[in-house]
Formats: sequence, structure tokens, C-alpha cells
Amino acid sequence: MSHSKMKNAVDTFLKGKMSRRDLLIKAGKYGIGFAALTQLMGTQVTSALAAQDFDWKKHSGTTIKLLMNKHPYMDSMIAELDNFKALTGMNVEYDIFAEDVYFDKVTAALSSKSSEYDAFMTGAYMTWTYGPAGWCADLNDYIGDSSKTNPSYNWNDVVGNLRDACSWSGVAGEVPGGAGSKQWCMPWGFELNSVTYNQRYFDKAGMKPPSNLPEMTDQAEWFTKNPDEWSYGIGTRGSRSWATIHPGFMSAYANYGLSDFENNGGKLKAAMNSQASKDFHEQWVKMISSSGPKNWSNYTWYEVGNDIGAGSSAMIFDADILGYFFNGNPDNKEAGNFGFHGFTPNPSASAPTPNVWIWSLAMSNFSKNKDAAWYWMQWANGPENAMAGGVKHNQVNPVRESVWASGDFDDKIRGTSPGYMEQYNSSIDGSKIHFTAQPLFFETTTEWAAALQEMQTGSNVGETLDKLAGKIDGMMKDVGLA
Repeated sequence: MSHSKMKNAVDTFLKGKMSRRDLLIKAGKYGIGFAALTQLMGTQVTSALAAQDFDWKKHSGTTIKLLMNKHPYMDSMIAELDNFKALTGMNVEYDIFAEDVYFDKVTAALSSKSSEYDAFMTGAYMTWTYGPAGWCADLNDYIGDSSKTNPSYNWNDVVGNLRDACSWSGVAGEVPGGAGSKQWCMPWGFELNSVTYNQRYFDKAGMKPPSNLPEMTDQAEWFTKNPDEWSYGIGTRGSRSWATIHPGFMSAYANYGLSDFENNGGKLKAAMNSQASKDFHEQWVKMISSSGPKNWSNYTWYEVGNDIGAGSSAMIFDADILGYFFNGNPDNKEAGNFGFHGFTPNPSASAPTPNVWIWSLAMSNFSKNKDAAWYWMQWANGPENAMAGGVKHNQVNPVRESVWASGDFDDKIRGTSPGYMEQYNSSIDGSKIHFTAQPLFFETTTEWAAALQEMQTGSNVGETLDKLAGKIDGMMKDVGLA
């Protein structure tokens, strides 16, 4: 009897007519633990999907294989995967690789036209190569097909600027999401680049989080010159990689109204050496040189996160979820002490405009099971699984508006990460990919990161940027884009 009553309570909760708190109270009353409740919720969601006027069993018995990056999003998916198997009768195999080798694995599989993998994780930037090369399928062919897409899927529930960022026409210089764009991938989880700061340190110093880049520079310098429990002021990435340019650096650069290229009718000219850009680089390099880590040129996502987690840095300007994950990990010395802040670097700007990184799902054009792969993709990105990922697991940031509007998700985030929801709400409208879409993205941004390293070690900023722009213009000319 208690199990039947609990099923009714879960149904009420899933319809939005009961709070998570009341659901947990009822579960306790009926002697149902959290693990059993989680399993029951997954079963109920699966039953609701199965009751739709849609043939979820169409590909029963089919096996698909995924190529995936090791990430909390993948952990969330695996935790719910038995529900997908029960819903569809399909089997799902997967290979998981660490990020330092993952993208090489993807490129090797796609460039060889291997049919081993049916779907894979990617970033939107990568599809600027994969899509025009014919390596991944245009998902518009599936999203709009009611015979292949379940009626509750609701593509428009996915945050609009994320949908746009994952599509592109393939024409260099044209805006992602513009006319003629193909949906090369679908958003699965994403990062806004904001400020995570050690609330305990800032309280001790009598400071509030920085309101702009000049103030950030001053605060970072103060922390560096006055070491206490902390060692230095500001953590950012610095390795010779495209991944150094896209988070905090590009978010600040764009907030100052700066662009990577001038687009003259499809001909691209590097814009990093404008006077305004030189002024910005002077300011950025000064901050990193005076107040960043001593071995900044080796810093990646991991070092930036590890330092604020260990209490070495006072703040970071990087992915919001980097701070979120380290704040929630009890193995980190400073877990639970972080604040989150939507950041407007330019004193003359009115709001944050963070560059966005989107972990996405794409379908291999060489798959022999495309329709079956699409069943998994629409489930993985669907509203039910997104809600489970956001509320039950750690799929932050979720890509669906319905999850952000959920009281249960709101309670979860506010309960563990003060300021995170405010950071998101102040930043999401201005967020997008601020880079110019073009096929040499990785080559040009890696050169940019190398130039940053040169400037940080004392090279003349103006001369280094002139040299960088000339080199990139040559690269564009070599591929017919200048």
C-alpha cells in the first residue's frame, strides 16, 4: 500500500503539484530511502514517456555506440541509462576518454569515416570543422520530423542562444544561427564565464566582488601583495591552447566591444591589433603578470579549479560550473566558501556578455544507425532527462528553460551555491559565442594564446599583436578567406 501511495506522490511531484521537500517528507513517512525514491522517479518518468503516442520501441534490439568525454554530464546520463533501455529496448555502448585525448579520438574516428560510433560529445567550435567536412549530420532533418521525434521533446524549450550557437551555415564569417544554418549539434550542458570568488577571503579583506576589470586588477594585486591564507589574486588559464582564449579572456574582450576579425564580404582580416585591442591586452597582461600564478603559462581548467579549491587563489575568471563543481566537492579545502558573480569587465558596459562553451551532442554522418541514434539523442537532451540531470544529478548548467524555471532546481542551486542563480540570470541574455565562425578557429586561437604568453613574459604588446595579426592574415589567405 505504501508503495502505491508513493507512486501517486511521485506522479503529483512530476506534474509540478508537489514540492521536492514535501515529496521527501512523504518518502520518509513511508520508509522509502533516497536511492529507492530516485529509482522510482526514473521509472515513473519512463512510464510516462512510454504512454505517449510515439513508438519508442521502433528500434528495439538495436545497439548504438557513443564516443564520450569524461565529464559529470556523462555521469548523469549513465545514471539514467537503464531508463532509456527500458523505454526503447535498445542497447547503448560507449567509450569514454579524458579530455586531453578525447578530441583527437573524435577527429581520428570522423576523418577516417569510421562507422564505429553513432553519436558523440563535441563543442560547437569543433563543428565548424566537422559540419562543412560532411562528418556530422544536420539535426534539423530529425528535430522537425514528427515521425522520428516524440511529441513532448519541445526543441524550443532549449535556451535560444544555445540553439543558435550550435548551428552554422558553413560560410566563414556568417553568424551561428543565421539564415541557412544547419544544426550540427544539440546543446547538452554549458558554461558561462563569470567570477567565482572565495567569500571568506573577500569578507576578511573587506571587499565585494569586482564590478569591472580595472577593479578586478586592483583587488587581485592587493591579494597578491598581502598573502595570508591565499597566495595570489586571480586565476585564469594560460596554456598555449585555444582553451586559454575562449573563457575569461574572450568574455572580457567582447565586453569591451572588440572582435577577433573584420568581415569584409566573406574576407576575414584579423582585428587583434586595433588600438582598442592593444589597450585591452595591456590591461589583461598587467593583471596576469602582477597577480596571476607564477607558472601561469601552464594553467588549464584543472589548475585554475584546483587553486581556488585549495585556497591558493582569491578568485577566478572562468567557467561558472568550474566554481560550482569545486565548491560542491568536500575534498576541496575551500568547498562551500565560494561566491558567484556575473561580471561586466568594461566600466562602460551595462551587463555581462560572457563567451559560452557548450558541451553538445552530434551524430556521425557515417553511422549505420542514425534513426536509432536520434532516439538516444532526443532522450538525452529531452525535458525529462534534463530535469533528472539538473535536480537529481550534477548536469549543471542545464540547457532547458524548464529546468531553470523549476523550483526544485532553484532550491538545489541556492542551497549549495549562493549567488549562482543571480550570476546566471544576469549573464545568460548577453551570452553567446563571440568568435567569428571560421574553419581555422583552433589554429588562430592557439596562435593568439602563444602571443599572450609572449606578452606576459615581457614582449612589447603592440608589436606582438601586429605580428600575430599578420600571421593570421596569412593563414586566412592560404585558405582563400583573405
